[in-house]
Amino acid sequence: QVQLVESGGTLVQPGGSLRLSCRASGFNLEGYSVGWFRQAPGQEEHEGISSISSNGESKYYVDSVKGRFNISKDTSKRTVDLQMNSLEIEDTAVYYCNAYLPWAEYWGQGTQVTVSS
Repeated sequence: QVQLVESGGTLVQPGGSLRLSCRASGFNLEGYSVGWFRQAPGQEEHEGISSISSNGESKYYVDSVKGRFNISKDTSKRTVDLQMNSLEIEDTAVYYCNAYLPWAEYWGQGTQVTVSS
């Protein structure tokens, strides 16, 4: 059974940092890419913000987070982490972990990140 469980979201001041973690189970993390999405308040769409390839060598970032966020994968811990620095109010959202596997697409339950002074 595939499961994605996010953690690490909280209230943080502008300019601060947070590290989100996605714990994956039920599939071979080394065999597939994993992504982070977010849904901002009042928005229906999930915005894809970062992803990491199966071997961890290829990383993608949406322009709005380039230079501030860093995605990493630890296959021994079965986690995909998103280090977020220089947070802005516009980063406020529910952050979701996503795995698009050959047989189905999976989402975590989400973790709330609120950037506010």
